[in-house]
Amino acid sequence: MAYVPRLKKEYRERVIKALTDEFGYKNVMQVPKLQKIVVSRGVGAAVADKKLIDHAVDELTLITGQKAVATISKKDVAAFKLRKGMPIGAKVTLRGERMYEFLDRLVTTALPRVRDFQGIRATGFDGRGNYNLGVTEQIIFPEINIDKINRINGMDITFVTSADTDKEAKSLLTELGLPFKKN
Repeated sequence: MAYVPRLKKEYRERVIKALTDEFGYKNVMQVPKLQKIVVSRGVGAAVADKKLIDHAVDELTLITGQKAVATISKKDVAAFKLRKGMPIGAKVTLRGERMYEFLDRLVTTALPRVRDFQGIRATGFDGRGNYNLGVTEQIIFPEINIDKINRINGMDITFVTSADTDKEAKSLLTELGLPFKKN
């Protein structure tokens, strides 16, 4: 038997039933699901120092377990001394089993290591069922060796779901274990 991530198994066994009861779906295919997680980081200082992009790519690769790619600028911005085609950030798109593994590690180990953590804000929804989360320090992930980082950077994590509304997406992410703040 093949390996199935813990959250994927939980989604199939418990979350689908809970969401069907909550929203009254008539078909299992109507139940929203997590499609992908995008972890990205902008490195504005990379205009002056090209090695910062390599560090960002390496750190994202370490955190997610999948090779990150450098993102390049789309246009010239004279005020920032930026030229079209220069590497300016890094991102990695997680789907399938790696996505569920990353979400599991984020919820169980990384988020509890945030200083004074009381839950994540529920204001990051975009109106189409996607959620954006900003992380201020990469050292919350246990894969990062604190002695080897050259500077503390944050990153953005985007959860793309098949939900139509923010309410459905929030219910899905809550069932998957994201600790939203109680307002």
